[in-house]
Amino acid sequence: MSGSAQHLRKLLSFFFQAHPWHGIAAEASHAGHYHTYVELTPFDGVKYEVDKATGHIRCDRPQKYSNLCPTLYGFIPRTYCGTAVGRHCAKQTGRESIRGDGDPIDICVLTEKPISNVGILVNAKPIGGLRMIDDHSADDKIIAVLEQDMAYGHLNSIHELPVAMVDRLRQYFLTYKLSPDETNPAVEITHVYDAPEALQIIRYSQEDYHEEFHGVQDDAVRFLHELAETVRPRS
Repeated sequence: MSGSAQHLRKLLSFFFQAHPWHGIAAEASHAGHYHTYVELTPFDGVKYEVDKATGHIRCDRPQKYSNLCPTLYGFIPRTYCGTAVGRHCAKQTGRESIRGDGDPIDICVLTEKPISNVGILVNAKPIGGLRMIDDHSADDKIIAVLEQDMAYGHLNSIHELPVAMVDRLRQYFLTYKLSPDETNPAVEITHVYDAPEALQIIRYSQEDYHEEFHGVQDDAVRFLHELAETVRPRS
């Protein structure tokens, strides 16, 4: 990209908010830490999520039943659960035809603080994850701790968490879609895995994101370059 296009891109960032999925880097300032866009908090009786087309936070649906997510919940920007994420899940479970769910990778962030705002960015350190399958789709839930959190920030492994906390997360994801008359969960959690595999799955989701969206990114860079050339003063 030319210097003029880079300059224009910088100028545009002053006037337009970045799309939370596509316009923000995945990696935070510290190695092994990631930006997380928060869509849901433990205080929300409605389910919020990012509208993929506009980047605005929207109300997806009221929570039908009494379940509340035990942690902050959102996604890591510039990730996508596609072929690589699905292939890894299939390999680990010994099942065929597992695909990614077509969304950014989900992440739960543990903190002692009562954060009640959605649509915010936090820095989080993955310590493990839940291998969840929903209708033959890989729907991993990365488990992380809030950077510099006094109660959880020092943890590096999901095995350092109280078993009750892991069980609470498993129970939430297995039951939050269930009605009182249903007995069989619509989803299943096959494994609880530690930090190294969580980081590998994030890398797979970054590979999938590049595969899915690199053409769009190239078009955007080309557009900025052409626009910069049209507005550059002629000598």
